[in-house]
Amino acid sequence: MLELLSPAGSLDALHAAVCNGADAVYLGAEGFNARAGARNFTLDELPEAVRYCHVRGVRVYLTLNTLVTDRELPKVAEHITAAARAGVDALIVQDLGVAALSRQIAPQLALHASTQLTVHSLEGVRELAALGFSCVVLSRELPREEIAYICRNSPVRIEVFAHGALCMCYSGQCYMSAVIGCRSGNRGQCAQPCRLPYGYGRFENRYPMSLKDNCLIRYLGELARMGVASLKLEGRMKRPEYVAIVTGIYRAALDGREVRSSDLSALRAAFSREGFTEGYYLGRTGPQMFGTRQPERPDRELLAAARATYENLEPQRVPVDFYAIVAHGQNAMLAVQDADGHICQTQGAVPQAAERRALTQDELAARLSKTGGTPYAARSVRSVVDPGLTLPAAEINRMRREVLAHLSAVRARRPAPQLLSYRALPPVLGTRAAPVFTVSVLSAGQITGRLLRLKPAVLYVPLSEIAARPDFFRSLAARQMLAVVLPRIVWDSETRRLLDALDLAASLGIRRALTGNVGQLSLLRSRGMEAAGDFGLNLTNSRAASELRDLGLCSLTASFELTLPQLRDLSKPLPTEMLVYGRLPLMLTENCLIRNRTGECSCGAGPVKLIDRKGEEFRIVRDCGTCRSVVLNGKKLYLLDKREDLRRFGLWALRLSFTTENPGEIDTVLSNLNAPFDPGACTRGLYYRGVE
Repeated sequence: MLELLSPAGSLDALHAAVCNGADAVYLGAEGFNARAGARNFTLDELPEAVRYCHVRGVRVYLTLNTLVTDRELPKVAEHITAAARAGVDALIVQDLGVAALSRQIAPQLALHASTQLTVHSLEGVRELAALGFSCVVLSRELPREEIAYICRNSPVRIEVFAHGALCMCYSGQCYMSAVIGCRSGNRGQCAQPCRLPYGYGRFENRYPMSLKDNCLIRYLGELARMGVASLKLEGRMKRPEYVAIVTGIYRAALDGREVRSSDLSALRAAFSREGFTEGYYLGRTGPQMFGTRQPERPDRELLAAARATYENLEPQRVPVDFYAIVAHGQNAMLAVQDADGHICQTQGAVPQAAERRALTQDELAARLSKTGGTPYAARSVRSVVDPGLTLPAAEINRMRREVLAHLSAVRARRPAPQLLSYRALPPVLGTRAAPVFTVSVLSAGQITGRLLRLKPAVLYVPLSEIAARPDFFRSLAARQMLAVVLPRIVWDSETRRLLDALDLAASLGIRRALTGNVGQLSLLRSRGMEAAGDFGLNLTNSRAASELRDLGLCSLTASFELTLPQLRDLSKPLPTEMLVYGRLPLMLTENCLIRNRTGECSCGAGPVKLIDRKGEEFRIVRDCGTCRSVVLNGKKLYLLDKREDLRRFGLWALRLSFTTENPGEIDTVLSNLNAPFDPGACTRGLYYRGVE
């Protein structure tokens, strides 16, 4: 049975979701959730919200799905404790450090892997299952074939997004809002720069990164047959009426009602960006997936009807069975039982001999079935009524109200959680030696003689480049430490090709790979390769560093969303590097921005760039030989003049990332590693500014 999971960005939205048939809701509380702009709940409000839902048979998942820093971990621990005490059914988590903290503090609290973890393969699901996650939310970009394969083989529940906003970038891999405006999407503060106009080469007032909303309502039966466990509706930032409309329509479809044209019209009226798209699910990416929000007159009648579903009504959604005894000489007895096996009972007055009309079983059943104003519906009434007796209607009503109130209290009750105290990890200071250089390139042509004379500790090269020029890299591997760079996204259908390329790299003497996704770790283990952690793992706190060490990585790359003080204080249980030069990657997109422009695959034809309304440039490159696009920042990160300050940070290495530079430009950078900072062409990134 597919779980219908609805958003609850406010108390009204919570009521809207529950009253319109949600099986579960997800909500945030006072920060550390990916929708910081929603109304959300206070920790004091959380227990009552959970009680409301549990009485009505609805599960509650709390979103703790942002990256956190070391100084925030004690506060996160308070949230975990409060969530466990409130009785939430699971935490939705992005940060592996938060997951580890939850296992330490509240080991019985279920963990769901957020879509922010960028899980898009079976191996990623298995890796997180081994870390204690009981449900994984897949990346929204996956087509039906990939979803079906994962579901057939997954050891845990799989959740997919069915309706609502689509991000242009793979969730968890977007840094655009952070880098250009200090508002991190990984911390719930995304300013949605992808929804703004851009042009190719010059500003054209077009919207090449604004996707239509997702709508999979026509495929619910197919998703159920695949084995998808949970169907998520996006919308914690949207109004309660939207939640009511979308939840109600999807509920009706899941219950077997045919999807009508009026349903689609209502979904569009609730919210759309020039209609909806099924492009990712059907594997049909391209310009047809894009749209913008158009000015529309609100459908006041539709909104009023939506409000009425949760403001004026209490749907009777919980079936119960009543059992009653009305017998001579003893107090009337009434019991109620729900589908979970909870049984509550009460007693009433002693029935009297009837003077005019005796109480019948049918009359008693009619009285007990009047459960309006409660969440309960009488599925059956079984009774024993001795003849010739009467019991006042007011007494029957009182007994019904009393036994149902008792049942509500029992349904809301949860056993006291097993809670442990927060324990900070002992710091690991890292190396005292001066950091060495590592270098990454996008193509073999960028490997200049001057670069090799620098003798970087590791030279990172895309796996696709090594596969294309094996003889060159066989010779180079004999005198220079090389590591292959894996694409951040590798679907299951692409794994065979990746493994063949890894086998080739290993035959050339290359034994290390740089990866930004936990789903690739088992693939590297299977080939006997060391796994070095890249920025895509979003390392922002010491507990996450410890988790990654335990997963067997040989080195780590700190997130470039950290400030220098946060980076300095980060525990370093493994050799840790930071990015100090290069164009920062802002987005990783399944939609090929180059093909969307030209209509054909022309990724190798030369540099392509987006231009925003302020004239800022964003170069587009391929992600390690794939047709997925990486949007790069216009200005280059530059901290080479701060190397002396970084000596005290315990870092193993400083990475130079060459992307769009030609060989001459690379040699210019390497010829003067002490060049002063140029504010016109360069940026300090977020190391000094930080993020919200």
